[in-house]
Amino acid sequence: MTYCVAIKLDDGLVFASDSRTNAGVDQVSTYSKMHTFETEGERLFVVLTAGNLATTQAVVNRLKREMEEGVEGSFADAGHMSEAAEYLGRVNREEQEKHSEALSKSGIVAEATLIIGGQIQGDEPEIYRVYPQGNYITTSTHTPFLQIGESKYGKPILDRIITPSTPLGDAARCALVSIDSTIRSNLTVGPPLEVFVYEGGSYAFEHYLCLESDNDYLHALTHAWDDNIKKAFIDLPRFDWEATKGRKKRGTLFHARASRQASKPNR
Repeated sequence: MTYCVAIKLDDGLVFASDSRTNAGVDQVSTYSKMHTFETEGERLFVVLTAGNLATTQAVVNRLKREMEEGVEGSFADAGHMSEAAEYLGRVNREEQEKHSEALSKSGIVAEATLIIGGQIQGDEPEIYRVYPQGNYITTSTHTPFLQIGESKYGKPILDRIITPSTPLGDAARCALVSIDSTIRSNLTVGPPLEVFVYEGGSYAFEHYLCLESDNDYLHALTHAWDDNIKKAFIDLPRFDWEATKGRKKRGTLFHARASRQASKPNR
């Protein structure tokens, strides 16, 4: 499985992804799901991938080849980020069609879902989610992030924390916590975790991290999150019937007696 997230902010973009692929309990591998493309000082793109590995690799290889060759309509000459998203959708659809018939006979789905983000000189930074059918969506003021893969476990923290004005560093930490929450609930998502923070207008890959499972910063972050979320839970308002220790003790004693009574055999 996969989990990737991209966040659009006033100051730039944040991308994060896991690196685990799973084709069964005995076929777990590690592949990067974050792919970068750039023309220095002019345009920069990040593509996050989820879905059939053969399809996503074919798509990424074609994107790189056509950009290097300057193919018309490719990343090399797209005038706007929406045009780059449209091009990515077309390539994704065409690569799926190449393999879908052969794979379908084996019960394998060739579909892939992608996120593209970045900036072209003269435009604002943007992110888009590209579907297997080739169509795409972008962010909104109320939902400034996009996810692909196993998204449900990591969404609540994003909903609570992320707004367009969130600082880039806070958003990157939030993205990592979002992935950590997903890892806790789904073993098919796992490290290494990749994070890239893009400062709007820089056209540079400067703030990139690849965090292995034994990374000190990742350990510190996840442990701090665990400790603080437990503390926040303990500090939640009490019920009226929990008001005094005496009531709590009587309640515990009552339940203990009831449990012993229920465990006695009938005579």
